[in-house]
Amino acid sequence: MRVWIDQDLCTGDGLCLDHCPDVFVQLEDGIAYVAEMAVALNDPGGSGSLAFVPERHRQATIDAALDCPGECIFIEIETPKALRASAA
Repeated sequence: MRVWIDQDLCTGDGLCLDHCPDVFVQLEDGIAYVAEMAVALNDPGGSGSLAFVPERHRQATIDAALDCPGECIFIEIETPKALRASAA
């Protein structure tokens, strides 16, 4: 699973940090960003803003996306290769 934030929609409430501070960070601009291996990915709109979510943080990341007032958290779920091959 991967996650990214559309900073143009972020309201800066910080609810995502309450849910999962290992995946989300808030920088000096008051806007939330995703983090990977404790490094903020702050390339708004770029591929450098897409973070892999460790298995242990998946549910908290989903909960953060559902509770986000700005609806700015986007989750991409990868289909396992075996399922993709059988669907083809």
